[in-house]
Amino acid sequence: MSLQDSTGQLEEIIGYCESLYEDVDLQCVQRWKAAQPGRRALGFMPVYVARELIYAGGVLPVGLMGGGDQVEIIKGDAYYQSYICHIPRSTIEMALSQRLDCLDGLLCPSVCDVIRNFSGMWKLLFPDRLCRYVDLPQNFNPSIGGAYYRREMDLLMADLEALTGRRPTDEGVNRSIELYDRNRTLVEQLYRLRSDQPWLVPTIESYLLLRAGNVVPVEEHNQLLEGYLELAPRRTFRVMDNIRVLLVGSFCEQPPLGLIRTLEKAGCYIVDDDFVLVSRWLTRGIGAGADPVQRVCNAYLNASTFHSSKYEGNQPKRDLLLQRVAQVKADGVVFCAPSFCDPALLDQPIYMSTLDNGGIAYTAFKYAENTGQFQNIREQLGTFSDSIKLWSVQAAKEMH
Repeated sequence: MSLQDSTGQLEEIIGYCESLYEDVDLQCVQRWKAAQPGRRALGFMPVYVARELIYAGGVLPVGLMGGGDQVEIIKGDAYYQSYICHIPRSTIEMALSQRLDCLDGLLCPSVCDVIRNFSGMWKLLFPDRLCRYVDLPQNFNPSIGGAYYRREMDLLMADLEALTGRRPTDEGVNRSIELYDRNRTLVEQLYRLRSDQPWLVPTIESYLLLRAGNVVPVEEHNQLLEGYLELAPRRTFRVMDNIRVLLVGSFCEQPPLGLIRTLEKAGCYIVDDDFVLVSRWLTRGIGAGADPVQRVCNAYLNASTFHSSKYEGNQPKRDLLLQRVAQVKADGVVFCAPSFCDPALLDQPIYMSTLDNGGIAYTAFKYAENTGQFQNIREQLGTFSDSIKLWSVQAAKEMH
């Protein structure tokens, strides 16, 4: 295959993923349901749900991440106060404007008070549609939090049975686990390639690839990832003198595409992030086997990543952040959090103190999913990048 052919195929993959990102009416989900009568689709809010169990029941898990900068908020502002994040308002706007009518229900995981209360708002507005608040455990003792989470997953299995008329079988769950384990492996390969050679994998492309996984069946998403991973290393992009940064804080409400592009244009290679965290929540595969529902529960208890809405237990988040900085060889950390995101913003002072003590550079700013002006952020990030380059040059001179 020629370089020109591979470039064209890459552009086709990313173009398709961008069209899915722009599909705020969820036409792709409508087409999936229409292709086989009786299919069901179940929406979920960030950050994590057990997609393996949902898909095992023949139900498409659809990740909802707000309307971004594509949905004008008209009715949604009437349902929420102004001093919370933007994502509930845009999601309610999408629902009230019939954009989410193809969804047969909604799951709201316990990320924060906003998402918890969103489940109540959905029940008031759409009493005839399934809605469940999924209370993820903060106690990771198998006999306490583990037993509680198993009951939550059994309730989810009962919901799926009520939705489709059949309960997911162990065989179906194991098959779904294998598909999503493959998906996790591919996503980690994508992030590893981006960390090792960030000039080959622009962050905007990896982000669009992850977002595609929110709305297409996992088999199709695996094919997209496989195609991209085969083609991207053939690129001959020039290596820039960008700094390597770890981006933290964007695990729920997502930044607009323009902001992601701005970060890299400002001289930063984003070598790791917490975008679309459902794709990377588990740090290892679940593995098929006996009692697969319990295996899903055990994976949550034993292999969950760290982030701001998860209890740190006996692993302080500050130590895990330092480990992550070291693993991806980051020159600095960018705190990129939505305005009024309590979990992310409450953790920032702890993280900043840790980075100060470790001599690691960082900068911080806030955004909303519909932010439209990025010049100030570009100037801030450009200054951050230049200062790190200057410090590293100065340090090298002092060593010699």
